[in-house]
Amino acid sequence: MSMSTSSLSAGRNKALTLLLGLIAGFAILFSSSLANAQETAAPEALPEVPAEAVTAEAAEPAATGGYVPMAPTEGKGMPTAYEDDAMKSLTFQDQYSANGEYALWMHDYILLPVITVISLFVLGLLLWVAIRYRKAANPTPSKTTHNTLIEVIWTGVPVIILLVIAVPSIDLLARQYETPPEEAVTIKATGYQWYWTYTYPDHGEIEIVSNMMDEETAAARGEPYQLAVDNRMVVPAGVPLRVQTTAADVIHAFAVPSLWFKIDAVPGRLNERLLVIDEPGVYYGQCSELCGARHAYMPITVEALPMEQFEAWVRENGGEVPGDAIAEAETTDEAATDEAADENA
Repeated sequence: MSMSTSSLSAGRNKALTLLLGLIAGFAILFSSSLANAQETAAPEALPEVPAEAVTAEAAEPAATGGYVPMAPTEGKGMPTAYEDDAMKSLTFQDQYSANGEYALWMHDYILLPVITVISLFVLGLLLWVAIRYRKAANPTPSKTTHNTLIEVIWTGVPVIILLVIAVPSIDLLARQYETPPEEAVTIKATGYQWYWTYTYPDHGEIEIVSNMMDEETAAARGEPYQLAVDNRMVVPAGVPLRVQTTAADVIHAFAVPSLWFKIDAVPGRLNERLLVIDEPGVYYGQCSELCGARHAYMPITVEALPMEQFEAWVRENGGEVPGDAIAEAETTDEAATDEAADENA
């Protein structure tokens, strides 16, 4: 027994009404949950942070052996607001690592042109078909079912396009999985709900606790609110870094867009990636894995310094510079030798 057309239509209408009702219910539930999460995610008051931020020029006294925090450069290592530069706000940040420069080149000169050409071509085909083969112009439709040449073209051309994209894509993937060299400086980033800690196993197990800076202090230091932190992840510029990530509670993600760097921080697991920062500067990032109510309030600030200033920072934080122990031993040996010579004289 077959159902009538009207019965099928009524059934479809009921099913569609039920589906729309379910979607609306889920939308209302999600909106209320999001509103509650935003209410509970208001940033708490953070410890007072001294406002001694300095300009890059004022950091010169560090050459004498002391560490002076570096002030950020406007537009470097941070997102650009639409009001400041509409075009720049729509694309990637300027890149300050070799992988980032390569990826940005690939996006600007390979992916974007290919996407633009394909989109315009498909749009042109749609308009041409809609106008040329509309019912008014073709009251008797064509009954053609196969065209060998067209089928070969629409199979072969996409394959060629994919091959063109695949070569730089695989190269970029290989670059991002390069193993850090033995002499790389190791920094371990651990994600917590909701802050980061940075440990320096090569420098006497220094541990830095990094929380988001409150709005007033960030403004006083000339840093972007919700990206600035009280204690930065300080690293040397121009040398290989072995960045290791893990988490103490839930999955987090350590991401700094201007360095083209993103790696998951998973509880019970140690992930590792190579990073080389091209030049000194202050670079901002955020946790990029939804990790709870205060997910939006655990930013990352990476301060890349010349090696001499980085070593000064290590000493000021009670750490050890690997070369210091050797130099101290050599000085002790020289002093002992001189003392023995004096006694013999």
